[in-house]
Amino acid sequence: MKERVLIVDDDPELLGILQKYLENHGLETITAANGSEALAKAPSGRPDVIITDVEMPRMDGFTLCRRIKENKVLADIPVIIMTGKKKSEADQVAGYGYGADDYVVKPFSYPVLLAKIKSMLRRTAKDRKKSEIFKSHELEFDLEGRTIKIKGKPVKLTSKEFDLLYTLASKPGKVLSLNSLLEAVWGYNTADYNDPHTVEVHVSNLRRKIGAAGKRISAVPGHGYKFD
Repeated sequence: MKERVLIVDDDPELLGILQKYLENHGLETITAANGSEALAKAPSGRPDVIITDVEMPRMDGFTLCRRIKENKVLADIPVIIMTGKKKSEADQVAGYGYGADDYVVKPFSYPVLLAKIKSMLRRTAKDRKKSEIFKSHELEFDLEGRTIKIKGKPVKLTSKEFDLLYTLASKPGKVLSLNSLLEAVWGYNTADYNDPHTVEVHVSNLRRKIGAAGKRISAVPGHGYKFD
């Protein structure tokens, strides 16, 4: 399976160049024109690395980086920041403060960017090998294959149902608010969209599909859900 890179930039020409260059070097790519679009695409796109411009409309690169690192599903994805201005050391330190894993300054060398991406992929591959299988009580998640077994039997879930169940099960006993679930699973900016019905419907479907294990998902009125 090819590694996948999410490229985020509001310059369509550079976006196209980067996409072609990375694909010519054996990587899959997803593209987004701003941070909001990237945040919406990331949960289902499952990128291995995100590279993002800083200055973009709707949501800039620093804000995107912070939102990625705060997101329980996406937090382990490394982020490389691309900036079009010469930054002082203090500016770069501030960028790392948002959770950025590395930095490149435009105009940058494409081979150097590729080397940074490959370095990130090697590092995260070692970590992911240790955690491809996640077990919680009778549930067994194959995080690479995105499949789940309950007491050894496979259960068919949609992509969002899988992400929702994993997000809850990976935080046992912790109450997760509806807003945090909307952000973590759907990538929604809850300032723009915060309909709790989306979560409620998916929880209902999950409980039906996973049978007795669904009793572990508890509603906490006025707060959200937790996995017992």
